[in-house]
Amino acid sequence: MDRREAYENGKARLLSDKKICQENRQLWKDFFELQERKLKRINNLARLDEAAYKTLSHYVGRFKNVNTWFHNKPWVSLTKEEIQKVYDDLEDGVIKNRFGKRFEDRKSYYTKVFKSKPFKMAGKLELAEEVFEFYRPQDNSDVNFIEYEDFVKLPVATKTLQQKLLLWLAWDIGENVGSLLQLTKRDFRRQINPHTQEPEYLVQLRKEILKRSRRPRVEITNYGDTAQLLDITLQNKAEDDLIFSFGHRQALKFLAYCVNATGVRGVPTGKKPTFKDLRSSMCCHLLKIGWRIEEVNSRLGHSPANLSMVSGMVGG
Repeated sequence: MDRREAYENGKARLLSDKKICQENRQLWKDFFELQERKLKRINNLARLDEAAYKTLSHYVGRFKNVNTWFHNKPWVSLTKEEIQKVYDDLEDGVIKNRFGKRFEDRKSYYTKVFKSKPFKMAGKLELAEEVFEFYRPQDNSDVNFIEYEDFVKLPVATKTLQQKLLLWLAWDIGENVGSLLQLTKRDFRRQINPHTQEPEYLVQLRKEILKRSRRPRVEITNYGDTAQLLDITLQNKAEDDLIFSFGHRQALKFLAYCVNATGVRGVPTGKKPTFKDLRSSMCCHLLKIGWRIEEVNSRLGHSPANLSMVSGMVGG
């Protein structure tokens, strides 16, 4: 199921759910129509793309959760006290996620729902701004990374060749895992490095599979392990076949297994590394072995003028 289909199905189920009050369903319907039009116009699109559908899909889950927190009360009737209670319960860990833990993604609810267009359409933006007067988002600028010597422990703990390949690609190419999972055989071209005489691959990172802020580009693999795993994986694939037969959720699960099995932790936070941290780690490692900031920035898919991420790593 592609993102468009997933969004349309999720939206249809949400807006037809008779357990949800009619006032909220109508409010959300109006919001989705407005947001779909907005995403097309601000991004100069004739029709919504994958990135837009991904953005829209997040609202489906957020609206369901917020509706539960307010006990299905129409948002147009919410009081300041009720908004305050939900905010306090989120911050104090009274409201928990499906794993029984405190919501980690509270900021997205605050900035995308409570202090944004949905509550403005419900006439509650002014109340929300009063409630959130003392809210200060945490500074997440600290980079969490692992050393190369720790990274190589992770692929050893995988159970399949495809899992091993995804880890090496995430470290080698440094792109978002969601984009890597959309790569097909056609996106890879094998060649021999003229200096080392070793095989390497050109990896095409297409616009339609990347985050909107990333540049489409072609990157060359840096590691022999990546090339060897691609040699094995690609040999029985058709040109338009996806390289990986699993999705994002399965990727997160097997990475968590590998991290737990090896005990690898990030620096300087001591947290368990994520796929996003592998991107940061690749960046730090390339800088450590002598790449210039501009070269690393280009590999990350940033525009030449945007040195914020790389500069932050150097400054740290």
